[in-house]
Amino acid sequence: MSGAEANPSAIMASAADEIGRHLKADLAPGLYVVATPIGNLGDITLRAIAVLARADVVLCEDTRHSRTLLAHFAIGTPTRPYHEHNAAKERPRVLANLSEGKRIALISDAGTPLISDPGWKLVRDAIDAGHRVEALPGASAALTALAVGGLPTDAFLFAGFLPPKSAARRTRIAELAAAPATLVFFEAPSRVAEAVADLAAVLGPRPAALARELTKLHEEVRRAPLDQLAAELDGKTMKGEAVILVGPPLAADVSDEDIVGRLIPALGDMSLRDAAKLIADILGVPKGRVYDLGIKLRKEL
Repeated sequence: MSGAEANPSAIMASAADEIGRHLKADLAPGLYVVATPIGNLGDITLRAIAVLARADVVLCEDTRHSRTLLAHFAIGTPTRPYHEHNAAKERPRVLANLSEGKRIALISDAGTPLISDPGWKLVRDAIDAGHRVEALPGASAALTALAVGGLPTDAFLFAGFLPPKSAARRTRIAELAAAPATLVFFEAPSRVAEAVADLAAVLGPRPAALARELTKLHEEVRRAPLDQLAAELDGKTMKGEAVILVGPPLAADVSDEDIVGRLIPALGDMSLRDAAKLIADILGVPKGRVYDLGIKLRKEL
C-alpha cells in the first residue's frame, strides 16, 4: 500500500493497540535505560512511552526539560534529577530503591542515555547488585549523523566531546588519527568552528561532515573536506549541538598493516577479488595494492 492509499484511522488504531498491549503488560522491577527523541518528538517509541508511564520514577538530567517531554505524552510519572554533579550522591539512593522493588527509568536530555551522558556507573552498580537492567533503544545523534553523513559506516569510533582547550584538543585528535574508522565527535555550538579548525590542522583534508539540529526544523548537514569546512566556519558560531564526522585516514596514510587487518576477516566470506574491491573502496586505496597484499597474505598462511 502506497502512502497515498494509507488508511490513517487503521494506522492509528494499530498504534493504539500496540501501546495498549505494552501498557497492560507487567513491568518488572529494575532499571530501564530509555532513549528519548533528539529533537522530533515523533521519534519516541511506543515501548518507551509505556515504560515511562508505568515507572515509579524517571531519572533525568534536567527535570524541567524532561517534564516537557513527559507532559507532551500525558505522562505524570514523578521525576528526579540524575546528572554528573549529583550522581555520586544519588546513586546509592537509586540502588536502594531498586532493592525495594522499584521500577526506575533513566533518560537523558536527548537521545540514548550513557552516550556522553551520566549513567554508566549506575548501570554497572545495578548489574553488580543483581538488579534487572533493560535498555529501550531509540534515537541517537551519533547514529543519525552517520546515516546521513555519506562517510564509511562499516567501522566507526565514537570519541564523544573533544577537550575544550586547543592544545589538549589537538593532542587527543593526534591520538585518534591512525584509527581505520570514521571518527564521530559531539561538540558544543560555541566550539564547533575551533574544533573543526584543529581537526583540519592535525588530520589534513580528510572528508568530513558536520550535522546540527538533527531531526529538527532547521536540520543541516554540511559535507566537505575538513580544510574546506574549517574555512566556511571560521569566526562563526553555530546554533545547536553538533555531530562532527571525519572519514578514515586517506590512502597515503593507510599502512599495509591496516589493509591486511581488514583483509583477513574479509577473505573468510568472499573471494580475494571481491575483498580487494570492497576494502579499496572503504579505505580509498588502489585495488591493485590490496590485491597484491592479499596474494602475499595467502602465501604466508
